[in-house]
Amino acid sequence: MASRVEIEKTSSTPYVLLDAEKGYMKLEGRCYHENIVTFFKEINEWIDDYLKSDFGNFTFDNAISYFNSSTTKILLTMLLKMDKHVSDDNKITVNWISAKDNDIMLEFGEDLAEELENLTFNIIISK
Repeated sequence: MASRVEIEKTSSTPYVLLDAEKGYMKLEGRCYHENIVTFFKEINEWIDDYLKSDFGNFTFDNAISYFNSSTTKILLTMLLKMDKHVSDDNKITVNWISAKDNDIMLEFGEDLAEELENLTFNIIISK
């Protein structure tokens, strides 16, 4: 596993930052790539490897402003996987960052907050 992975955003994929040393992950932008499974392959592999470690504290800032249904499935799978790896020794915080007028993203975040039992899930309204 690479300690740090950074992928610049495009018109159809988000900015990605994965940082094992800081226990941090960020997605920011829009996500509706035609082959989203391929785009998320490296990200999912990194998460799988990272979650196998004794990571202590991990923060995931999700600031995706729009995503398609394929991305919804990938994000849900990713978050459910994270939820299963929370323990007394390993804490995971998800910051769901959205504009206050983005009703779809806010509602999806609220639904996730109810579904995910072990994560600390914060909905943050951006400016």
